[in-house]
Amino acid sequence: MRKFEAVRSKALPLNRADVDTDQIIPAKYLKRIERTGFGEFLFDDWRKDPAFILNEGVFSGARILVAGANFGCGSSREHAPWALEDYGFRALIAPSFADIFRNNCAKIGLLTITLAPEDVEFLIARAEELPEAETIVDLESQTVATADGSFVRSFEIDPAVKRNLLEGLDAIGLTLEHEPDIDAFEAARPDRYPSTTPAEAPA
Repeated sequence: MRKFEAVRSKALPLNRADVDTDQIIPAKYLKRIERTGFGEFLFDDWRKDPAFILNEGVFSGARILVAGANFGCGSSREHAPWALEDYGFRALIAPSFADIFRNNCAKIGLLTITLAPEDVEFLIARAEELPEAETIVDLESQTVATADGSFVRSFEIDPAVKRNLLEGLDAIGLTLEHEPDIDAFEAARPDRYPSTTPAEAPA
């Protein structure tokens, strides 16, 4: 996955709590076999309402989403983070996230940030009032700030998750860090054990 770099962007305010994964990406789209292409179906049912926040052109290009508590609850489908990332979001801010959803986000490089409810309310109100105002998310310093510096908050993150995001390491990347040890182990295994080397075709 790509490395997470500091994000400076307008924020999309989704002033709703308990947004579940079926609302993020409806089940009818889960038949797709690719991981990409889900962004166009993000919040599909809600987007049928012309007044839905995602339909407001002023928020086009927003890479930060600010939402209410318990974001990502419901089923454990990985497609919900895929849809958010494919749409263009790089960071999600809320008072709380469903655990499985948070873990699925971390696996694809999507940063979830937990802030106090009053801080989230401020960011939502600010984005609604000043849609073009930028917010800065800096993972290295673990801060969320307004571009004018009037609001700065620190956030907590698991050190291992932070490293993986900053270095762009998914599960495969983490495994490949141990490639020399894996090769040494394979080389030392007795011949009688099953091999991962493809068998030669018979002559």
